[in-house]
This record gives sequence, structure tokens and C-alpha cells, in this order.
Amino acid sequence: MKWKITCIQMDIAFGQPDINFQVAEQWMEKAARSEPDIVILPELWTTGYDLTRLNEIADQEAEKTIEFLKTQAQKHQIHIIGGSIAKKTSKGIYNTMIIIDKHGKLIKEYDKLHLFQLMDEHHFLQPGEKGGLFTLDEKICAGFICYDIRFPEWQRAHTVQGAEVLFVTAEWPKPRLDHWRALLISRAIENQAYVVAVNRTGSDVNNIFAGHSLIIDPWGNIISEAGEGNELLTGTLDFNKVTEARNKIPVFEDRRPDFY
Repeated sequence: MKWKITCIQMDIAFGQPDINFQVAEQWMEKAARSEPDIVILPELWTTGYDLTRLNEIADQEAEKTIEFLKTQAQKHQIHIIGGSIAKKTSKGIYNTMIIIDKHGKLIKEYDKLHLFQLMDEHHFLQPGEKGGLFTLDEKICAGFICYDIRFPEWQRAHTVQGAEVLFVTAEWPKPRLDHWRALLISRAIENQAYVVAVNRTGSDVNNIFAGHSLIIDPWGNIISEAGEGNELLTGTLDFNKVTEARNKIPVFEDRRPDFY
């Protein structure tokens, strides 16, 4: 089985959801022309890191975003990993990844587990409390958001449950680009899984973002990598490579979790 993946590496208008929905729709149109199986958006693509105004601009229960993504999925007949958005709830605001299948069905909502203190997330957002596993086309996948990739035990908790693709959505700053690439390659190698990671481009009032979205195979080889600007990044996942890697080096069989 193979999947064609397209990552939408886009700039984000700071604190302007209406503009960002329009831009995302334009990118979806462009992405659909190459007939991918799955499209993935970046982190907080509706608002950017305008954290101090999230009470005003966050999407109540993610209703607008879910409806938008359902419409796009059905229109183009593609699965959508809807990046993440600021979701306003009665318990607070969460950084939430939304997955919609090609029929317009809501498959999964994952709330970012690890909040990044360096960008003050813990002052404005609530931490998630559940895992990121989901299934598309009978393949087990997992979703993660930005800072999550610095916690390898979190990815392993999902791959021991069968995840073969790790989808990552991010707003990763340019000064730590080397970390972004090294961490993602490591997560692919150690989990013998595909890593599909989309980062935003551009800048906001406090940060310049790295771009360099990546699609990495289970051996740690980079299938495709974006530059620093607005770009569609495409690559093909061949699930036989996951089986090959896990059979060749039986990491999961040789684990000794009683000791760690």
C-alpha cells in the first residue's frame, strides 16, 4: 500500500483567522491538483501565536474549522490532517489537531500534550490528556504537535501500539532548524516509521520560522524537504518499507520495557 502526501508549508497572518481560512482554501485547491491521498496543514494555522488574544479569536469547540475541513475533504476527496488550531472550550483553550477523512468524517482530535514554556504556551493553553492514535485506510497513524517531538517516549508510546506514520505539525523557529531536522530523523529511525512533518514559514512579531517541512522514511532517509518559503511538499509513503525495517532490525521485539 502507498500514500501520496502533500504538506502545505504556508505563512500565517498573525491573529487573523478570516484571512488564514481564505489562504488555506487556496492552498487546498493547489494541493488537490496533484491528487494526493492526504494533505497536512501547519500548527495554529488559523491564528498563529497570537496567544494573548486567543479568548477573542480561538474557534469555539473548533466548529468553524471542522466544518471547513469537512467541506475541503469532501470536495477534493482527500484525507486532511488539519494541522492544529486554537480550540476554545468550557475548560479553556487547547492547541488541537483535527483529522478528517476523505468522506468528511471527523476521525480524531488531539490536544497538544507538551506545552512549550519558552513561547508562554502554559500561560494561555491547557495541556492535552489523551494520545494521538488514529486510523486512516486501515493504517494506524499518530499525530503530534511541535514540542511533542522532543519527548521520544511519547512517540514510542504510539508506535508500540502499531503506528506506522507519525504526523507532526509545527511552528518551529528558524534558530533551532538543526534541532528540527535531527529530532525528526531520529524519531523516524528509532520508531522505524514514516515521519511527515509540516512547519510554517514566514514570521510573526516575535519569531522567524524555519520552514523545511520534511517527509522521512523508516530508515531515516529524507524523501523530500521544503525550503524556507511558501511551498507544497509532496512525497510517497510505501508501507512495505515499514515492514522491511522492522523485520530487518527487530527493535520492538528486543525492547526491555521492564527496565525503563
